Amino acid sequence: MGSGALRRRSKECERYSRAPGARPSICVLALLLCLASASASEALAADKVGFINVDGAIGPATASYISRSIEEAKAQNVGCLVIQLNTPGGLLDSTQKIVQSFLGSPVPIVVYVAPTGATATSAGCFITLAANVAAMAPATTIGAAHPVSIGGFPGGGEEKPDETMKQKLENFSVSYMETIAGKRQRNVEWAKSAVKESASITAQKALELKVIDLIATDMNDLLQKLNGRVVEGKPLNTSGAQVIEIKMSPAERVFQKLWRPEVMFILMLVAIYGIIGELSSPGAILPGVVGAIALILALYLAAILPVNVAGLVLIALATALFIFDLYTPTHGVLTVGGIIAFLIGSLMLFNRADPLFRLSLSFIIPATLVTAAFFVFVIGKGVRAQMLPIKVGKETLIGRTVTTVTPVDSRNGRIFVEGEYWNAVSDSPIGKDEEAEITAVQGLTLKLKRRPH
Repeated sequence: MGSGALRRRSKECERYSRAPGARPSICVLALLLCLASASASEALAADKVGFINVDGAIGPATASYISRSIEEAKAQNVGCLVIQLNTPGGLLDSTQKIVQSFLGSPVPIVVYVAPTGATATSAGCFITLAANVAAMAPATTIGAAHPVSIGGFPGGGEEKPDETMKQKLENFSVSYMETIAGKRQRNVEWAKSAVKESASITAQKALELKVIDLIATDMNDLLQKLNGRVVEGKPLNTSGAQVIEIKMSPAERVFQKLWRPEVMFILMLVAIYGIIGELSSPGAILPGVVGAIALILALYLAAILPVNVAGLVLIALATALFIFDLYTPTHGVLTVGGIIAFLIGSLMLFNRADPLFRLSLSFIIPATLVTAAFFVFVIGKGVRAQMLPIKVGKETLIGRTVTTVTPVDSRNGRIFVEGEYWNAVSDSPIGKDEEAEITAVQGLTLKLKRRPH
């Protein structure tokens, strides 16, 4: 029942209380019963609940999806937005954007770590603690929020980062986590230990330590336990609420799949093959276009992934060594150096200590072998074929020794070569039946020079 119906019911009760012969006590009782009935009817009307599912690493696509979902939930006037979360971690920048959207959200945010067996580690710990209501399913875990696990170190993700930068990042993460936990009135000491010591706990322990607010077995149980909970001074009315799922847009779904180290690595290989293919066969166009597009996409991913610049430089050096070996007689020395540089660069490209952005050896080793084979057997053979002497066509006549059929001078003459009679000219006169050398082909006329006796 809406506020208009409530006012109408109140007026009816008031008219009844003023009726002739009505006793005052009964009138008051009737008025209270009417108001209570109206209030009960009002309370029975459950809110709508928004719902999104975040399953996987936290990145730019996730941050965009959550931010858009909050705006859409506000537009649909839902009572709260439930985010079902299962993540091993993600990028620090994206995590910050999500936390900022939570703290500024006009819609109450409920983060629900589910289903059973799910984790909210690293970036997921920050996100869970930043929610208005933090809930977990049984047999789930939360914690391990050390900064190494949320996207590496600025500008590189090296195996051995600068200790000063490492300390700065850790201090920032601790203070950031402390601010979030304090804002949501959660266990600040445990939150700090999750960053400093990579502490990780189960759902039951998290509830005992007041890290989360409740444990729910499933979505229905969650809605029942949320019902009546006061968030930002407003009680939630979720019992029997209509759940409205907000799905990822096609662009967000595609980009969520693309921003992976493996994808960037493959795009780099396509860019290398395409551009070198275009340089070795000018005018082919297609390899160059594909390579240029792949290069732009790889550079874009390099801007948002924790890439080590030294790894990129080594891969570029390997490509240069492969190309130089095609045109210089080094007997494969530069190619061997290129293979070593490519392998080391691929290993250094991402921080192998970070399980979230580790580039698997199952990608690196085959890519190294395929790249070496590509330059040695495909590009190498093509370039060397272009350097071979011409074996067909008129140009093969140049340098041949022939015998003149008629006298040859600067105006005319005849010779017989390759089973055909040809017109011939010479700057110096050549007699009949004398030997001469073909120096040039000018249309259908051959230019000769007298061979010394």
